[in-house]
Amino acid sequence: MFSFRKKELVISRKNYKYNGTFLQPWAVAIVSAILVVLILIMGFFDLRRNDTNLVGFMEDQALSTISVLQRLTEENLKSIIAATDKTGSTEKTASQEEATYSKRWVIEAITEFGRAIDEKWKKGKISNSYLKSAAEDNKFWYLAVLNRQGQAVYQSGRLNTDMLDRNELTKDGRKLPTIDLIEKIRARQGIGFVALRRKDDSGTVVINLDKPGLIYWSLKVAVEKGIKKIGEGHGIIYLQILDEQNKLLSGVGQLPDELNGNDFNFREVMSGKVKIISRKVNSGDSKILDMVAPLYIDKKVVSIVRMGLDRGSMDKIIAENRRNIFVFMIFIAFVAILSMWLLYHDQNRHLAGIIEMERRLEKAERLSSLGQLAAGVAHEIRNPLNAISMATQRLKMDFLPAQPEKMEEFKNLSGIIRDEIKRLNGIIEEFLSFSKSRRLQLSDFSIIDVLQKIVSLIREEASARGVTIETKWRLSPAIIPMDVNKLQQSFLNLIKNALESIPAEGKITITVDKEGKNYIVVSISDTGCGMTAEEIEKIFSPEYTTKEKGVGLGIPLASEIIRGHGGEIRVISLKGKGTTFEVVLPRERIQEKSSS
Repeated sequence: MFSFRKKELVISRKNYKYNGTFLQPWAVAIVSAILVVLILIMGFFDLRRNDTNLVGFMEDQALSTISVLQRLTEENLKSIIAATDKTGSTEKTASQEEATYSKRWVIEAITEFGRAIDEKWKKGKISNSYLKSAAEDNKFWYLAVLNRQGQAVYQSGRLNTDMLDRNELTKDGRKLPTIDLIEKIRARQGIGFVALRRKDDSGTVVINLDKPGLIYWSLKVAVEKGIKKIGEGHGIIYLQILDEQNKLLSGVGQLPDELNGNDFNFREVMSGKVKIISRKVNSGDSKILDMVAPLYIDKKVVSIVRMGLDRGSMDKIIAENRRNIFVFMIFIAFVAILSMWLLYHDQNRHLAGIIEMERRLEKAERLSSLGQLAAGVAHEIRNPLNAISMATQRLKMDFLPAQPEKMEEFKNLSGIIRDEIKRLNGIIEEFLSFSKSRRLQLSDFSIIDVLQKIVSLIREEASARGVTIETKWRLSPAIIPMDVNKLQQSFLNLIKNALESIPAEGKITITVDKEGKNYIVVSISDTGCGMTAEEIEKIFSPEYTTKEKGVGLGIPLASEIIRGHGGEIRVISLKGKGTTFEVVLPRERIQEKSSS
């Protein structure tokens, strides 16, 4: 039996032998570092994607606003241009009335411009060059200030009369005044004009618009009306309409001083190649998304819309996403570090368990070898011991000295030899009992009867030591499957150990009770010297003993027998106050219980 057990233990030891170092924490560290880097990269791309999406959302918002402005501008422009068309009907329809009202917007805008020219004229700030520049900037065909007689005092350039006949330039041999020529040009070529005459009839401001000029001013007025309908708000900080020369047609809000008209490629926008261009700018405490987009009229780019939207809410969302990503990354790093620590701690615990297992397996191997040695030594030593014992008896009977003083000494020496032979026989019996402790023959028997028999055997010795034995049978008859002789030997060893632990007078209490539904617990308590935690760890080792004589196999033998019955021993002890051994045994056979 012990040969087979040794082989089993060697195999287990081989399986659990550890010859390397644990590298898993480093692997977890590397994987965690890679994971954190990947999360950082993903977070960076996610932030960029969020930024792009939010910018795209704001661009869509701007394009939606521009589309509304474009629709309103087209409606206003169509009304204005329609008012300039000639109709043969004398009745005015609702659309014609609306067109006339729209035309009035253009006339009012040009009239306002004419009043500004007249004010400068009164202040003496008008010159031909000034009027030429003003006409070019505002797409006027001809711009002039006339005196009381209708002759040009200052003009943007020579009045082009090539479209008139020669005889139309004079009347009664005299050259016609400029105002009359302008009227003839309007009648012949359809180039309209607006004339602002002073109340004292001292002068007149004349503004001529051909069709491109009319479209320009119609667009300018239409955009202004469209912007007024849209109004400010909706996160719009500024909105400007610029012509192809980057000159302001209309707008709302104030362009920050940090921005200028040359920070975008307006040619690219005017070409219609791009849908919208945007960039982030900061102006003081304001965070702005600055954008430009083309404005289409009849599917043609006629101007540029520049819009600034407040991106404060967008930056808050991006900052919150960035914060969430960093928090998540910190959480992942914390989880990774915690996992490394737990793995390291768990592996150290398992490594300690493996080392402890190897130590126990080595002890088990030594114990197995000890059992084999005991079996062999018993057979080898018993015969010489018997021979020595018989020889001692023969010497005592046949060779007793005649002198009284030598006779007493001879008896003492022969008694010592006989006692030592008995002690050797006892040691051999302990070894043999330990080696056979698991060869059990189970039968149902009362544990109370077993304990009562042991108490009867040991009570006289206990009384001689001044120790009383008290029994408490809380469960009777407490029948369990047992090998009666071996279980009796196990309890005898435990009770004798309790008796020997009491140096003077004391008490041993033996209790039988149930534990749960399927177990019986036998408690053996003493008032002896007690044990420390370190001693409790060692008492089940065959190598450990506190006795001057013997090999200390009593408690290990008892433990082997209890384990063979499917039970366990629990030890509760305090140094100087006593010890309690609790033996827990099943009420049914393990094989029967498992099969059921």
